[in-house]
Parts: sequence; C-alpha cells; structure tokens
Amino acid sequence: MAIRNLRYEDDEILRKRSREIEVIDDRIKELAKDMLETMHKWDGLGLAGPQVGVLKRIIVIDLYEDGMQFVLINPVIVKEKGTQEVEEGCLSFPNKFGKVERPKEVVVEALDIDGRKVKLKAKDLLAQAVCHEIDHLNGILFTDKIKPGTLEIVNPSDKK
Repeated sequence: MAIRNLRYEDDEILRKRSREIEVIDDRIKELAKDMLETMHKWDGLGLAGPQVGVLKRIIVIDLYEDGMQFVLINPVIVKEKGTQEVEEGCLSFPNKFGKVERPKEVVVEALDIDGRKVKLKAKDLLAQAVCHEIDHLNGILFTDKIKPGTLEIVNPSDKK
C-alpha cells in the first residue's frame, strides 16, 4: 500500500469523466487500498479515482464507524429521495467549505472489490459522501454546487 498524491482544484483531471472499470484485477485492488490509505492520511470521508490522478470509476468511503467503510466500483445512483442542505469540504480543495444541497437518501448499485454486485441504501452523511464522490467521477466538483455566499476559506492556523 502507498499514499498517492492528491490532485488539487486547478488540476484539469478533476474535470474529466472517469471510465468504467472492465476488470477488477490486482492493480484495481491495490488502487483501492492506496486510496483508503491516502484518504485516512488526510482525514477524509471519501475519495474518488480522479483525486489521485486515475480516471477510473472507483470511490472509497469511510465514516469511521464500525462497518461503514466502502469500496464502490462503477457506482450508479438509481434512486434519490428528499433533500438536505449540508456543509461540505473536499480533500482536493483544502480549507474550503460551503453549503451544498444533496439528496437525503440514495440507492446506489455498484461492484464491490471482489466484483460482486452490491446495492447500497444510504442516507444522511453516507448519502452526501456517495453523491460527492460520484460527482467526482463525472467531473463535477462540490464548488460547482455551493450555494452563493456560503463559501468559507479556513486558515488552518485559525483552528487552534
């Protein structure tokens, strides 16, 4: 496993649509492990392939609760319900936060790391994270969705 370099806001790869993963081989499994390790290093809740420079449809999510770690390959949202206004940040936009409207609940179909079809029913924070990461796979950034006037730039030294 290895820490991958993150891609940041001006990197054009973040605006590109990721390609479907045809075969889940050892390289994809290693990518998933690296993405989890990278996300944990930076205290993130989720990470998408493009954020580590890989235009493949893979996301990882960890809500840091028992059983709440996910690797989703070729995820597709098949159902949305309700809305929630949430504050979001992104590892590719360090120290930037803003209010975004997301579905309150989603159903996602994907493959797991072993290539099995999975259906994930997510609500609240998990739904938010899944939608945020799937947006990355489509070249959509959370800054595209921030409600006007809610963008905050936090100086890390202010958090003391």
